[in-house]
Amino acid sequence: MTETSDSEEAVSPDPSGQDSIPLMQRVLDNPFLLLVLGIAVPAVFYIIWGIIEITQIPIAD
Repeated sequence: MTETSDSEEAVSPDPSGQDSIPLMQRVLDNPFLLLVLGIAVPAVFYIIWGIIEITQIPIAD
């Protein structure tokens, strides 16, 4: 009987009995966060790309 209780404790690490939702599932379930990421990530890349392009323009003599 002790073997059964030991194995049940090993299967359920959360004492409340509820499974925690994984971080990636919480991110993908939030439409406003996806909207912000969908706008912010391309904007940051285009800004960085623009800065790189500006630094490569040759200086006029």
